[in-house]
Amino acid sequence: MRILVTGAAGFIGSRLLHDLADRGDVVVGIDNLNDYYDVRLKYGRLAANGFPVSIEKGLPKGETTLVSARWPHARFIRMDIADKEAIDQLFEQEAFDKVVNLAAQAGVRYSITNPYAYLQSNLVGFLNILEACRNNGVLHLIYASSSSVYGLNAKVPYNEADKVDKPVSLYAATKKSNELMAHAYCKLYGVSMTGLRYFTVYGPWGRPDMSPMLFASAISRGEPIKVFNGGDMIRDFTYIDDIVEGTVRCIDREPEPDANGLRYRVYNIGCSNPVRLMDFISEIEQASGKEAEKIFLPMQPGDVYQTNADTSLLEQEVGYKPHITLHEGIARFMEWYRSDKNPLR
Repeated sequence: MRILVTGAAGFIGSRLLHDLADRGDVVVGIDNLNDYYDVRLKYGRLAANGFPVSIEKGLPKGETTLVSARWPHARFIRMDIADKEAIDQLFEQEAFDKVVNLAAQAGVRYSITNPYAYLQSNLVGFLNILEACRNNGVLHLIYASSSSVYGLNAKVPYNEADKVDKPVSLYAATKKSNELMAHAYCKLYGVSMTGLRYFTVYGPWGRPDMSPMLFASAISRGEPIKVFNGGDMIRDFTYIDDIVEGTVRCIDREPEPDANGLRYRVYNIGCSNPVRLMDFISEIEQASGKEAEKIFLPMQPGDVYQTNADTSLLEQEVGYKPHITLHEGIARFMEWYRSDKNPLR
């Protein structure tokens, strides 16, 4: 298949590009390489996938398109999904069979102080992808939603049939908007749509603004860690291997028509085994061989007390079943964190 992966220098996108290219798909990855977090991590992910990128300097001077040394059928292009002209031209040239849209302005807390960044990437950019799909015969769009859409929903575990009309951050609101926009385009133009509500993802090459990297970094430097809501929080932590394996399964399976005849699905994709934040910290402490100094703080704006995924629909329809335990996943993450592969170590 010819597959486009947006956000290809991101945490999930870079690993997805790896797995798709490794099995023989023709893959084009795009990313705008913004500096929301340390861009060396994005360069490192690209370099790990065989692209000629310097972790310190980035892409070769004057180059915007790169070919992987590992897979000649995998390319990377520096491109912003908010650039409609560039996206339209790319789709016309490449004739993609399927598109996986993982590009977005990430971060719940960041959306409190930088709201316009979310509208440009998560709404304008997503609209550009939808338009390009319907105008160029794309068979199936798989896109990233988020567990944050559940907002103030107190019922757990979260089920896809639950109401998601009370978001607590602009980020969550944009992700719910993506689901609504995708439904409209599925109905109007017949493009198959699969939305994935990702729960808390962790593992090697993870984002530095997420708790695993923040905790590991602070502990390794002997610095205190910030523990919000006094440590009384629960998260459905899911290892990157399980997340990508489930995403690939969704790429390979076009949704069956629903009761309205639409090939449209939204799935939870998580571990279905929520963990208390203090237990998660304890696993990192054990793997680090150090006890963390903790600063207990109140709940932050935009955060929720718990996330807990009901993944039974994804299990029934695509055979998804996470298998990496938290203990094993943290051990793998910490091994990578301490290695020379980590550009931020």
